[in-house]
Amino acid sequence: MGRPDTQGHAAKRRVANPRIAEERRKDREEYRALWRDTQRQLNEVSVRLVQLNEADAEARAADKRLEARIKQLAAANEQLKDRIAALVSGFGEFIAKSGK
Repeated sequence: MGRPDTQGHAAKRRVANPRIAEERRKDREEYRALWRDTQRQLNEVSVRLVQLNEADAEARAADKRLEARIKQLAAANEQLKDRIAALVSGFGEFIAKSGK
């Protein structure tokens, strides 16, 4: 009597095992696909970070060039102010001398 039950139980395990094995195979495939997708996304993020870093470096260099140009223009503006002031003063002196 104990023997038929054991065989019946083993037969059930054989039926259940292929289903479990198939589920595990599908799970492994899904995990591998998720891993590949995660790796792809990490690679994309890495590439984008490099691009952003390069763009940031370019922007910083452009900022430095712009700052230098602003300083240069400010100095030229001061020189122009001084020249205009000298001309106005010269005209004032010329008018004052001419009027006497």
